[in-house]
Amino acid sequence: MKLTKVEINKYKCFLTQQEVKIEDKITRIVGKNESGKTALLEALAKFNYFEDSDTFKYNETFDFPKNEWKQFQKSGNIDDVEVVRCTFELENDLISKIEADLGKDVFKTKEFKYGKKYNGNGTYYGVIANEKKFIENILNKFEIDNDLKTELKGINTVKELLSKCKEKEEAKEVFQYINEHIVNKAYSWDNLIEGYIAKEYLSKNMPKFWYFDEYYTLPSKISINKMKRKEIDQDFTLEEYSIAKALFELANIDIDELSNADSFESFVSELEATSNAITDEFLEYWSTNSNLEIKFAIEPVVKKNHNNTIIDEDKILNIRIYNTKHRVSLPLKNRSKGFIWFFSFLVWFSKIQYNNVNKYILLLDEPGLNLHASAQNDLLRFIEERLSKDYQVIYTTHSPFMIDSAKLHEVRTVFDSLDPKKGSIISEAIKERDSDTLFPLQAALGYDIAQNLYISKNNLLVEGPADLLYLTIMSGVLESVGKEGLRDDVTIVPVGGLDKVATFISLLRGSKLNVVCLLDSFTDPKGKQKVEDLIRQQIIKEKKIRFFHEFAEIEGGYSDIEDLFEKEEYLRWFNLAFDEYRDLKVEELDQRINRIILQINNALGIQRFNHYRPANKLAQLGLEAKDFSPKTLARFEKMFSELNKLF
Repeated sequence: MKLTKVEINKYKCFLTQQEVKIEDKITRIVGKNESGKTALLEALAKFNYFEDSDTFKYNETFDFPKNEWKQFQKSGNIDDVEVVRCTFELENDLISKIEADLGKDVFKTKEFKYGKKYNGNGTYYGVIANEKKFIENILNKFEIDNDLKTELKGINTVKELLSKCKEKEEAKEVFQYINEHIVNKAYSWDNLIEGYIAKEYLSKNMPKFWYFDEYYTLPSKISINKMKRKEIDQDFTLEEYSIAKALFELANIDIDELSNADSFESFVSELEATSNAITDEFLEYWSTNSNLEIKFAIEPVVKKNHNNTIIDEDKILNIRIYNTKHRVSLPLKNRSKGFIWFFSFLVWFSKIQYNNVNKYILLLDEPGLNLHASAQNDLLRFIEERLSKDYQVIYTTHSPFMIDSAKLHEVRTVFDSLDPKKGSIISEAIKERDSDTLFPLQAALGYDIAQNLYISKNNLLVEGPADLLYLTIMSGVLESVGKEGLRDDVTIVPVGGLDKVATFISLLRGSKLNVVCLLDSFTDPKGKQKVEDLIRQQIIKEKKIRFFHEFAEIEGGYSDIEDLFEKEEYLRWFNLAFDEYRDLKVEELDQRINRIILQINNALGIQRFNHYRPANKLAQLGLEAKDFSPKTLARFEKMFSELNKLF
């Protein structure tokens, strides 16, 4: 089953209920420091942690919002507070198993919700089963007198059926079967079939949450005695103990055997064989330095008092990194924090990597925070290519290099509300207005643009990101039905306005790259003059500057990209994108005005609206060719055909 939505309430900085939609593969949580990103992941981890851990259990003393705790102690019941409620979507395989068990038309639920309270108790929502249909299905499996079968099929609940069958000797077999196969495996709900499905199928298949942050890093030296005694102190934290234990488990090493051994060669061999497998995977996604190997050594340590009497004997596992290029080794702690993080991550990940019994959702708090930008790109590639194939991944970040600018729809923002009574707020990126929160997204988009300037040979310059979205979407729509879209080797570059076009063209010309401009119609003489200057100075050829009005089929010669759509189409996602405006109809637009953007401004009595928001809403809708009129498709196809010729 997949996680589709999370609701969180009364947990640390989340004072009011917040809802976040979860993507099928990767959900990226962006926000400033102390905004609540880590609290969100912690709350999720405690919802159903992948192993038994006191650290990952709800604790009202530490987790309930501090500024409300005393007041709530006096007036409320902490056991009534549901901290996290998750919505899960059932996959077809699981639904088929339930149907094979209970028969057809008993359980048709596609999704359900499960909420967890501070006391650890959980509640199911939306689990619906037809007991009467189950009764009909089950009775058809038994040889019973027809009159009795008809009588029993008239019963509405399983509890009533059990009571009736208990009285009838002929139905004793039915009674025993239902008791053994349903009642003994079900929660004691009024609807026993719902209780059975919840306990036997939903509970057992609910994904577990696996959590990793920067504190789970392997130490350079591991005391075997401390491992045996689980001795946690300032020099050996609980997280270090946990990941060291994971390393030993992965290498299949028994701590007691190692502690009592006189020879360590076999143990070192097991550890190095394990590390080799991890290193191979590690180096596939670590382009920074491929000349590294993990080495292990176990040394006995004897402690004596001032009388030279042995007071303690220990064994220390030393982890060193050997550089094959320079032929030197260093303790693990002397390597970069980024290297240690990545290697430790793979060790911790190994705890679930080969477990095919349970499903897991990965929670990564600020992954790769200490990595260089290029190494963060390697990590992002690892998450997208490796992890998201088998797991849903939710990670937090404030680094622009951990954001895929082509997948901004996967981003959720967290920020601290100005209203102290609301606490932290979660929203979709497009709804966020706080510039500091949005900075990583803006920086990611800017970096991607800058990178593409020097990677792509062919560049189509447009004025803004809305143009980029529309062109990308419509090119894909046309190609999906065998029509001509924009060439694959063309990079669309939004330059941020007409006044920046000249600068971009000059930069690109210096790199000997092909440039074509696709611009809005000029409505002021200054804009027109700038383009004419570019042509006169031979910075760009006149034929390589095209305008949307050439393809929009609108009288008057002034058009934006929005005018290539039928008005009904554009208004559809405009209305969906703006809650603050009333919904508009085509009849309300003044047809004497020749641009739909100006028509909307006029109808709403505003100066300007955010042109990006309707474009982003169109991207979210995931429309197909059949959702657009033939005229719209024809306009875009003609435009792409003309542009392709210019390259």
